[in-house]
Amino acid sequence: MRTDPPPGLLAALRAYETALAADDLDALDRLFAPGPDTLRGDATGLLVGHDEIAAFRGARGGAPARRLVEVHVRTLDDDHALVLAVTEPLGGGRGQQTQLWERGAAGWVVAAAHVHAPAPAFDARVWRVLGGPLVVGATAGSLARRTVAVKDMFAVAGQRVGAGNPTWLAGASVETRHAAAVDRLLAAGADVRGVARTDELAYSLAGTNAHSGTAPNPRAPGRVPGGSSSGSAAAVALGQADVGLGTDTGGSVRVPASYQGLHGIRTTHGAVATTGLVPLAPTFDTVGWLTRDADLLAAVGDVLLPPDPAQPAGSPRLVVSRALLAHADADVAARVAAFAEHAGATSTDRWDDVDLADWAEVFRVRQGWEAWRAHGAWVRAHPGALGADVAGRFAAAAGIDDDAGAAAAVRRESIRDRLVELVGDDVLVLPATSSVAPRPDPRALDAVRTATLRLTCIAGLGGLPAVTLPMPLDPRRPDGPPHDPAGFPAVGTRAAPPVGVCLVAAPGRDRALLTLARHLTAGA
Repeated sequence: MRTDPPPGLLAALRAYETALAADDLDALDRLFAPGPDTLRGDATGLLVGHDEIAAFRGARGGAPARRLVEVHVRTLDDDHALVLAVTEPLGGGRGQQTQLWERGAAGWVVAAAHVHAPAPAFDARVWRVLGGPLVVGATAGSLARRTVAVKDMFAVAGQRVGAGNPTWLAGASVETRHAAAVDRLLAAGADVRGVARTDELAYSLAGTNAHSGTAPNPRAPGRVPGGSSSGSAAAVALGQADVGLGTDTGGSVRVPASYQGLHGIRTTHGAVATTGLVPLAPTFDTVGWLTRDADLLAAVGDVLLPPDPAQPAGSPRLVVSRALLAHADADVAARVAAFAEHAGATSTDRWDDVDLADWAEVFRVRQGWEAWRAHGAWVRAHPGALGADVAGRFAAAAGIDDDAGAAAAVRRESIRDRLVELVGDDVLVLPATSSVAPRPDPRALDAVRTATLRLTCIAGLGGLPAVTLPMPLDPRRPDGPPHDPAGFPAVGTRAAPPVGVCLVAAPGRDRALLTLARHLTAGA
């Protein structure tokens, strides 16, 4: 190994730094090795393959300006060299980058890179307010010293509610009391770590925000985190909080749980008080939470949930419907079907004649009608305050008249009765989302939202509890990534983006679902 750089390497490195400073995507693409084996890693995760890296660069909007402070080269041979550089962002701090360069027919290109950037005081994409902690809970209790990321739709005494929008935040008053759910968690000994970001007025499922940016998804780098409980979910996935307190109207806990490999629950409508919560669509809004394991998910349920009503004796029967699986992408459907088979679920045809597209439209109309009644006056009074995606939804909601809203309410009650009958005493196994986390392409996100709502509207229209579980990583199970007999992942195998399995039961069976979740994930 030599310390002198091979010919042409430093010129390529200078070209790379110039392209990075100019956000010249074409040049950067040329300077990274083509093909599926190129690597780029940083604190948010690993990207594999030239196309995945290029998509990440295209979506990030440029890298922070920096200068090179030190460059060290270790030449492996005439065609391969390791470059380590100390970087100094113009905004302060110091970072490092490690690159493996290789010489091909077109010249020197990066085959693998790892970037270490200075850690921010806090990530403004995840948190709006961060404390150490922000609010201290009771000295003792079942959740003592557990930390909570509170979605910026709940009142936290001494703070304003921002609802994901800076104009809303500017006009908000300081809260004098905690929201009911926050108060219960504090009384059980949990500490509020901070106020987490949300999609504007919780009217999204992507986790993108035109004002604060898109929170990272550590389990699927370069893909959206899922919304609208995006900040709460990211804080948990990043290990910055134990519990993410969120809301779920159309899937705002279930979607980020699925996209980020977390456990999450949407509670039975009305089971947990929404006092102190900014509404979106009150007859659909529910309180939910996310954790990294099923035990803590259940422990939070012990604090927030009322006792379950009398339940049938014995373990509930799990059922899976091929007709419902067909509403997810083939890869997601296959993984959920494998989970259902491993869990001993029974196949059922009871859902074969359900028109989920029609049901999702009923949900969309009634949700939109309620959202406009809740916030339409504010939206009209603040033109231009909302990002394009959420503004578009409110514009569509403004066109839903009272007759259409009332008709959707009647249909919803009929569908709810049908749902309670269909679910019965069973637990329905279905995909939590229609796909894995998509990339932040606005053209694709609307299509993903429409497809996912066809699955999430089942619990929403029925007011049903729904628990989301990450696909087990146990290598003995058919849905896990390849591992050797000792449990180590196969070298060079890319872990698939997370897929969430959703368990849905009859109203009031929240605690039974949490118990089932602990059983299904034991040892995984």
